[in-house]
Amino acid sequence: MTTTEVTPAQDAVAPAAPAIPPSSPDLRARVAELRAVKQEARQGPGQRATEAQWAKGKLTVHERLDLLFDEGTFTEVEPLRRHRATGFGLEAKRPYTDGVVTGWGLVHGRTVFAYAHDFRIFGGSLGESHAAKIHKIMDMAETAGAPLVSLSDGAGARIQEGVTALAGYGGIFRRNVAASGVIPQISVMLGPCAGGATYSPALTDFVFMVRGISQMYITGPDVVKAVTGEDISHEHLGGAGIHAGISGAVNFVHETEAECLEEVRYLLSLLPANNRELPPAVPATDPADRRGESLLDLVPADPGRSYDMRDVITEIIDDGDFFEVHELWAGNILCGLARLDGHTVGIVANQPASYAGVLDIHASEKAARFVQTCDAFSIPLVTLVDVPGFLPGKDQEHDGIIRHGAKLLYAYCNATVPRISVILRKAYGGAYIVMDSQSIGTDLALAWPTNEIAVMGAEGAANVVFRREIAAADDPEAMRAHLVKEYKTELMHPYYAAERGLVDDVIDPAETRSVLIRSLAMLRAKQAKLPARKHGNPPV
Repeated sequence: MTTTEVTPAQDAVAPAAPAIPPSSPDLRARVAELRAVKQEARQGPGQRATEAQWAKGKLTVHERLDLLFDEGTFTEVEPLRRHRATGFGLEAKRPYTDGVVTGWGLVHGRTVFAYAHDFRIFGGSLGESHAAKIHKIMDMAETAGAPLVSLSDGAGARIQEGVTALAGYGGIFRRNVAASGVIPQISVMLGPCAGGATYSPALTDFVFMVRGISQMYITGPDVVKAVTGEDISHEHLGGAGIHAGISGAVNFVHETEAECLEEVRYLLSLLPANNRELPPAVPATDPADRRGESLLDLVPADPGRSYDMRDVITEIIDDGDFFEVHELWAGNILCGLARLDGHTVGIVANQPASYAGVLDIHASEKAARFVQTCDAFSIPLVTLVDVPGFLPGKDQEHDGIIRHGAKLLYAYCNATVPRISVILRKAYGGAYIVMDSQSIGTDLALAWPTNEIAVMGAEGAANVVFRREIAAADDPEAMRAHLVKEYKTELMHPYYAAERGLVDDVIDPAETRSVLIRSLAMLRAKQAKLPARKHGNPPV
């Protein structure tokens, strides 16, 4: 666990709270006294520390909470708590809140719990009382069945409190796991997060970062240099761009805290309060029977030509509003939340504009995680398929494409929410099976008249099946072209799978939206049960 000791010189420690004079017997005087104490607790360590926070380009803890919650709805829990540690001068520094503000409020009128580190106090570091406050609010969120948001801006464990601080992190991790799939958990990184503390956001459902002010890493630049000799900055080691585009540890990246917290609010509007509820529906202004005529021009009939699947998604969903998850990572597959006729849906789609939409290790991991999240929170899944297969190559094989690809297969097979797949063009080999095909349990398998469902592409299939005929021909290229055409005609025409019951219908692309809306309405009351077991054993 990386820890940070914060000293008075670092302008992140509040002075000890002043002694409170003996209380007056007059109730009005006591209320006035209470107000003064609470005002002191809210203001924090003073203007100097606040200005230092602003100088770093960061908001204060209550400014952040004001942006997250509906105006005037936040109720703080344990604002007067102070640590009880002694030694290293701590007994002389006992600020209210102990560096974390916890409580609940409303977001779009729905209850949400939150805890937010106050970097101005002990650098937001975690001690015994600090951890106890977080544990309490996490327990309250799970008991109330409401989402939990953490606003992280802390420097690690408070080393002056020793191993007690480390135990506090263990309690957080245990509660993260207990609440996983029960209530939505969202981590918002608004400052440094180092060492074992980074595992809490990794255990939550969604992670946000803000460029320039937030970093995450197990070991910081100083340790990296001491061990490996490599000189690297905080931003290049664990900045927002790194985790959004390379490690995949972060789902969303924003330029400002205000923009970030507004998007957190919007995400919460798409999610249910807990796993026992359906996501909230809103009145739809986009007609359910709207035809998508532009789809006939967006998607080329030639399977070798590229297009942007985002254009297809935005044409189908309500008002073109696609809340993409992991936009900057594994771009060959798209995942995100949207609404169809006012109801939240999760969308998984191959992206032909990136590596032809092929499935690889990162794409499989990204989609598997998203499918599991949607299934946990009763969000129906729509899968748009245009996949040429799994990415071949030594690196993929050696890095574990078999087990990583199996993660996506497992996630779909295990999902009990309504599932609909739409095959737009290519659906080849094992990748076709994995992309929520009928054989692994999708509720409805639909296809456009441009679909090509096959073991592999016609050219590759002809080279394997007819290699002897091609080799013996006087004109091998002409023979290959003839046999490719024959293979397509016999086994890859758009109605081959429908004739064998492998797809439920071949539909007009312009009617995709209306067909999906009608189908999801039919499936809304779906009841599916998994076999009795303690838990599955998914590939890792």
